[in-house]
Amino acid sequence: MRRVVSVFVAAVVLSLTPRPASAQVLPDGKPDLQGVWQVLNTASWDIQDHAARLGVPAGQSVVEGNDIPYQPWAAAKKKENLENQLTADPVTKCYLPGVPRITYMPYPFQIFQTAGVTLFLYEYDHAVRTIYTDRPHLSGEIDFWLGMSRGRWEGDTLVVDSIHFNDKTWFDAAGNFHSDALHVIERYTRTGRDHIAYEVTIEDPKVFTRPWKMNMTLYRRQESNARILDYECNALEEEAAGRVSRLK
Repeated sequence: MRRVVSVFVAAVVLSLTPRPASAQVLPDGKPDLQGVWQVLNTASWDIQDHAARLGVPAGQSVVEGNDIPYQPWAAAKKKENLENQLTADPVTKCYLPGVPRITYMPYPFQIFQTAGVTLFLYEYDHAVRTIYTDRPHLSGEIDFWLGMSRGRWEGDTLVVDSIHFNDKTWFDAAGNFHSDALHVIERYTRTGRDHIAYEVTIEDPKVFTRPWKMNMTLYRRQESNARILDYECNALEEEAAGRVSRLK
């Protein structure tokens, strides 16, 4: 199924006409968010303040106030997750990172825009998010690793509202987690030619006592040949285990 999606996405991408990096407004008047983007932070390891340790760079919090308002039981669960992070982190099993973690994984992603649709292509595991701005959420009980996203424009900000998550992803490798009641609101605001202000509001009444936010900057990759490449986690894991050999 993933291969079918990849072929479909490739066809969509080829149908899009790239615009110069200097163009900041599309023909429909919406801000041009297109390009290859990446964070320059350590949120994928830990979204809160943390010291360096083996394999983990030190980092500053992207959480407003550096406080995650866990319910008491959930705070204990987070501590348990941290203690078992080397095997319990869903990413170590090559699962999709979920939203918003996939945005601040240490891999770039690319944004394409057409009328009514914004497409996010991630280097990590061929992940794709299609953000429709011209239709509502689907109803019913649905379970997606990346949730179901719908967008709208508030002035120059693209607001992406995502629901229908499963409970199998974490916000980082430090064990910060959520339930299937997760509701994520992302705000993408172009603040310059090569910068997007990225704000995330997290709501989950099963786990947290109140909504909370993260903020960070997305940076446009400056290489003239910048593009997303290929990180297919399951295939690389199989290769590392010696179960398959690298194709020549």
